[in-house]
Amino acid sequence: SYLKYTEIELRHVEYSYFSRITEVQYRHAHPLIALLNQVLNRLTEQFELTPQNEIGIIGERLPIRLYLTVGMLTSGLFTCLFGLGYIYDIHSLGFYIFVQVANGLVQTTGWPSVVTCIGNWFGKGRRGLIMGLWNSHTSVGNILGSLIAGYYVSSNWGLSFIVPGVIIAAMGVICFLFLIEHPNDLRIASAQSSASSSQKLHKNWNGVNGHKDIYLQYKPGAKSWDTELLLGQESIGVCVPVQQVVVLKSEAEPSAISFMGALRIPGVVEFSLCLLFAKLVSYTFLFWLPLYITKTAHLDAKKAGDLSTLFDVGGIVGGILAGVLSDKLGKRATTCAVMLLLAAPTLYGFSMMSQFGLGPTIGMLLVCGGLVNGPYSLITTAVSADLGTHKSLKGNARALSTVTAIIDGTGSVGAAVGPLLAGLLSARGWDQVFYMLMTADFLALLLLLRLVMKEHRSHRNRPGVAVE
Repeated sequence: SYLKYTEIELRHVEYSYFSRITEVQYRHAHPLIALLNQVLNRLTEQFELTPQNEIGIIGERLPIRLYLTVGMLTSGLFTCLFGLGYIYDIHSLGFYIFVQVANGLVQTTGWPSVVTCIGNWFGKGRRGLIMGLWNSHTSVGNILGSLIAGYYVSSNWGLSFIVPGVIIAAMGVICFLFLIEHPNDLRIASAQSSASSSQKLHKNWNGVNGHKDIYLQYKPGAKSWDTELLLGQESIGVCVPVQQVVVLKSEAEPSAISFMGALRIPGVVEFSLCLLFAKLVSYTFLFWLPLYITKTAHLDAKKAGDLSTLFDVGGIVGGILAGVLSDKLGKRATTCAVMLLLAAPTLYGFSMMSQFGLGPTIGMLLVCGGLVNGPYSLITTAVSADLGTHKSLKGNARALSTVTAIIDGTGSVGAAVGPLLAGLLSARGWDQVFYMLMTADFLALLLLLRLVMKEHRSHRNRPGVAVE
């Protein structure tokens, strides 16, 4: 049956990719789920909790480009199927539950892999700023999701799913054609193009996401074509003496990290639990803000939905600001802690100020969006990338997907529980909802205290260290 606009809820569809292609793709991917019933949303979120950790581990062992392409195409398929249920007048609850559960599963392929891809390209020096700018497209996706849903909800709500489904499938094709997983891929292509005049052939054997460098060294002398069998068909034309070929590994091929190995990385557990509460607050706003504005500001559902996008506008600024500050201070945990400390009283201020008209509501929405989404953005991007390349891994970069999956998957628990608790508490009054959100912020802050103290101790000796 027809879904009312007050039940329109945005969900994150976590796909994003490097550079300009990355931003364009995520802008189209993030509004993918734009018209969901609250029950189906919660079922999907709960289903994602365990698979996200498993999917991240799988992501360490498959080529990122193909992995993301398949994920985006299947996400587009299941999203379109949900919308086609309206067009073909399907009234089976089982059909919609199956489609949403399957959609939630394939969507978990995205975020761990894309953070890995970005982590491959940027070091820790300015990672906060770069990822803060890059992550802003998640908020842009939320805004576009609201606009798409609002446009079609009164005429044909099925198109609220079909249109984003087609868009993300098209972006999946672009991902397959243009995504470059690692800067080594560019250097290797350049080296191969000049191999005929080089005295040292640099050959990349990319088993999965790890890059194992093989060097074939030789001295000038008699030439032979027999080495074609060793180098493969693409290397025809390279002459190497049969007797003097020496195969050297530049480094041992890194093995993908295990789930328990990722948990033992210092800081993973603390940031994961912190994100649980931070995401609880963010998703509660995402789901319930339009309804809250409707009740308190006495606006119709369409205007309330449009006004709620200001929370995401503030989130864009907050994510960038958090990244810049963490780069400058070299303290990721401290940056998150300060923003969480400020967020709690700001939430209370929003509950008070929203009763005094549209102007104060707009101002507090922007501030709350920045302080709530700032730590959330920083943890899911720069912090995850830092931990995935932690010094304890000794250069094994193939922990990025697993670490990101653990952190974001744990956060999904909060994303599922928050809106559910808000629905139960709102019957007693909206004050109870805001007390719950402030409590969650303080708990997130407490979980970071050990890391904050550790950062301050280590920063005296080694300034600029973001995550120890």
